Amino acid sequence: MRPIAPAREYDIPALAELNNMFSPQGLTLPRSETFVEAHLADYRVVRDDDGILVGCVCLDDYSPSLVELVSLAVAPSYQHRGVGRALIGAAVKLAAVRGYPEVFAVSFSDALFQHCGFSFVDIARYPEKKSRYDRIAADEWTVGQKHCFARAPGAGS
Repeated sequence: MRPIAPAREYDIPALAELNNMFSPQGLTLPRSETFVEAHLADYRVVRDDDGILVGCVCLDDYSPSLVELVSLAVAPSYQHRGVGRALIGAAVKLAAVRGYPEVFAVSFSDALFQHCGFSFVDIARYPEKKSRYDRIAADEWTVGQKHCFARAPGAGS
């Protein structure tokens, strides 16, 4: 596997496809190629030895002081190999470089985010996120057992 790297323009279709592989189960929100293109500089990716995209993560900023880790997706054949942890680490590092005081995420993957130094927080702490969810679907927040997590980028994992 190759090191984590910034996404490139030619990755746009593959990023949308990888992310959307998990949206029917509610594990990721659907992402259009337009979203990916608009956030291309915010994506970090990992490729297999043949250069095929096998994992991605993105930062979605709400303001200069608030950023969310989104679109964490790892191809099924690469899951449970540390790829998700590495991608989360890369996103946290990018948030630190950009000066965000905190990164938050909404996920079903409690153990993964806790292992990466995140702590449970109440979604009410981020009214901006709740507002976005409400626009997507009234029941989006209540589907399954999604939890909200946060950590300071400079905090150790």
